[in-house]
Amino acid sequence: MNDLIVAIGLVLVLEGMLYAVFPGGLKRMMSLAQSLPDETLRRSGLVALALGVVIVWLVRG
Repeated sequence: MNDLIVAIGLVLVLEGMLYAVFPGGLKRMMSLAQSLPDETLRRSGLVALALGVVIVWLVRG
């Protein structure tokens, strides 16, 4: 449970850093994401999910 809380905290730190450092870039990225088809967003999300699982699996063994 402790690892889950730490992971959520790290996600918030990284996302907050993006909003603080690149606010204009994030706005452009969000408007671009709205114009993409749902299937493209879904596939991108699945790729990111799989990559995250592989990274956790490699690090945590």
